Amino acid sequence: MDLRSIQKPLKDAYRQEPDSARITLKARSSQQDTPMACSVDLGRTIYKAQAHKGVGGAGTAACSGDLLLGALAACAQITCQMVATAMGIPVEKIEVTVEGDMDLRGTLGISKDVPVGFEKIRVRYDIAAPQATAEQLHSLHAKAEQYCVVMQTLRQPPAIDIHWATSG
Repeated sequence: MDLRSIQKPLKDAYRQEPDSARITLKARSSQQDTPMACSVDLGRTIYKAQAHKGVGGAGTAACSGDLLLGALAACAQITCQMVATAMGIPVEKIEVTVEGDMDLRGTLGISKDVPVGFEKIRVRYDIAAPQATAEQLHSLHAKAEQYCVVMQTLRQPPAIDIHWATSG
């Protein structure tokens, strides 16, 4: 795949009209028949989500933590693949594994000393590129992390604007 030729017209357009590069992604959730589950509509597909088994969910669908880690894994994977392709690095395999640790006592309100959410997230890249030089692999590593949208968002969180709408 010639990634550069695919992206060239996009990059040219964004350079000429910087505002055309601004996008808004959207996800919408809605309730299901139990307070322990919901559906998440991403506009192109709908995912079922549930509360984790550790807080009373059924454990038959992804929990929100799974979806967050999955988003990071997908972004890291695709970004690394695209960077390797753009750099012309021949790879035999790229696999990304993401793990996150949390203490459910925070989520359940058992202890105010325990934070709600992930305490630590680990990202592991497993790359087989026997023809790549050490310099190419170092550059791939740096650029894959630099351009991974989800990773950078987690490292430098944006402001979150929250609005509650109630109806009577």
